[in-house]
Amino acid sequence: MAVSFYQLVIDAHDLPALARFWCQVLDWQVLFEDEDEIVIGADATALPGICFVPVGERKTVKNRLHIDLAPDDRAAEVERILALGAGRADVGQGEDVTWTVLTDPEGNEFCVLRPKKSLLD
Repeated sequence: MAVSFYQLVIDAHDLPALARFWCQVLDWQVLFEDEDEIVIGADATALPGICFVPVGERKTVKNRLHIDLAPDDRAAEVERILALGAGRADVGQGEDVTWTVLTDPEGNEFCVLRPKKSLLD
């Protein structure tokens, strides 16, 4: 393969706080940190990672791209992530969906799905 998914870059107002939140959610670690970027991942060789870069303004509109998480137990994972500082979001998903929309501490939406075994599940 000539290309692979290396990392997702997220604009952040408070890089350390957002990186810590996602490290707790994903059970990852900070791999690199300076004032212009923080890179997190499972380890330095496990791709992809997430890179947080600074922006001065706060988020104001719905994400055009978001993270989907596939836990073993959606309800338990939603409660755990809410306890870490996430919020609930209504993006018009309705009541009968198989995912829960949450926001990270800076308001970026992400979904906690039902358990999945493959990308086609």
